[in-house]
Amino acid sequence: MGRRGSVVLIFGGFMAAVAAALYPIYYHPMAHIEQYKKEQVVNRAGVIQDDVQPPGLKVWSDPFSRK
Repeated sequence: MGRRGSVVLIFGGFMAAVAAALYPIYYHPMAHIEQYKKEQVVNRAGVIQDDVQPPGLKVWSDPFSRK
C-alpha cells in the first residue's frame, strides 16, 4: 500500500470514529423522540418545579417540542 492509501485509511478511520461517537449523542435521540419523552416523564415524576426553580429564571420547557 502506498503513502496515499495509508493516508486514506487514517482519515477514514478518524471519520468513522467521529461518526461512532456522534451516533449515541445526536442521531439516536433524534430518531427515538417518543422514547426519550417517556423517560423524561418518569425522571421528573417526583420533582416539584416551584421547589427547584431559582427565582427569575425561565420555567422548564419540553426540549423535544418543535418550534
